Amino acid sequence: MERIRAPMVTFSNRRQSEIMQTVRLHGACTIGELASQLQVSDETIRRNVKPLVSRGLILKVHGGIALPEQLQEPPFQRRMAEHKIAKQRVAALAAKQIENGDSLVIDSGSTTSYVALALCSHSNLLVVTNSAEIARTLAPRNGNRVYMAGGELRANDGAAFGPAVEAFVRQFEVRHAVLSIGGISASTGFMDFQLCEAEFARAAIDQAEQTLVVADRSKFGRKAPIKVCAADAVDLLLTEAPPPPPFAARLCEAGVRLMAA
Repeated sequence: MERIRAPMVTFSNRRQSEIMQTVRLHGACTIGELASQLQVSDETIRRNVKPLVSRGLILKVHGGIALPEQLQEPPFQRRMAEHKIAKQRVAALAAKQIENGDSLVIDSGSTTSYVALALCSHSNLLVVTNSAEIARTLAPRNGNRVYMAGGELRANDGAAFGPAVEAFVRQFEVRHAVLSIGGISASTGFMDFQLCEAEFARAAIDQAEQTLVVADRSKFGRKAPIKVCAADAVDLLLTEAPPPPPFAARLCEAGVRLMAA
């Protein structure tokens, strides 16, 4: 049987090939990052990016470019590996905001999974979660009580969603909602990739005295299609490095406390 080969992608110059190699490696890059790495001007990068966008090989996003599939959230295990050190630093900072005996709702996500690991030395927590991974991490430890919201588990990350899950969460009043996020927009606020995730986050916010969002700096300016909440619905944003000035100004304006590891 004759094997069908995918058509070879060709580029009109070496620079375009280098750009594609870089964006394939990282998934997304800013114009400045590409210019610095390839030691050319921003204008040279923009000139070479334009035909790649026209051919559909990459997409223009705010401040940079991305592979088309990067606008869809990656599978969970891949997300756990992305920005791992940054997420661990954010998680360690989040764990310091939570005391022994505290109550919290914690949603499913790679960064919140690292938060659960950072909470392993805490005791007597009351935890409400829709993540089987987080429930498994915290349930056996130090007198914790863990309530797992029931429903059909999503295949790629073992998380449950839907109206029954949201109704379950609304039975609790907790001190903290600890939430992951898909992207942060300076104009819109906190965004996510799936409607069910945004709905769970909003239910958690409603039941908590304070809302903590955990996000590494890659989330600033990252495009996600669904609004979770405006900035003023969040009390504390935990990240590993200060955000770009426009985001810092908007968060300050909205009364969001910012902590960088």
